[in-house]
Amino acid sequence: MSMNRRTAWMLGVAAAAGAAGAGLALWRHQPQPVLSDAEAEFWASRFEDPDGQPLALERFRGQPLLVNFWATWCPPCVEELPMLNAFYRAHQARGWQVVGLAVDQLPAVRSFLQKLPLAFPVGMVGFAGTELSRVLGNPGGGLPYTVVFDRSGVVLHQKVGKVSQTDLDLWAQLA
Repeated sequence: MSMNRRTAWMLGVAAAAGAAGAGLALWRHQPQPVLSDAEAEFWASRFEDPDGQPLALERFRGQPLLVNFWATWCPPCVEELPMLNAFYRAHQARGWQVVGLAVDQLPAVRSFLQKLPLAFPVGMVGFAGTELSRVLGNPGGGLPYTVVFDRSGVVLHQKVGKVSQTDLDLWAQLA
């Protein structure tokens, strides 16, 4: 083998080894998803449940989470709550969490929950919940509004309006 061929071959091997090393380093040190300001604000939120107990959203992080903004005076909201409750019961063993955020007044929510108890937690966000839903991608502030977060706390899906069983089946595959 001539000196030029040997040098070229060694340079090629060195370049390949360098590229493989750089590729391995990039693969091992992939950055984690960076939360948007809206997502960070959401995860820092704290509310009370209808019984006055604290409800910190941070405790749901690390699992897939479906958040539903609803109100007792919103017919599509009331219609979809039993379906969301069934989704939670069917998928909680796989790590799914569901949180209802009531954009409503406490007496109305308490009365409603006595008639239709929900297995998942409900937070009282009041009418300030409309602004939180806007920050999370609901520009019109319409209800119902559903947001699905992945395990790392990043928004995966959003839906304004009543969810369908097809939506829930699709989202259930995320866990």
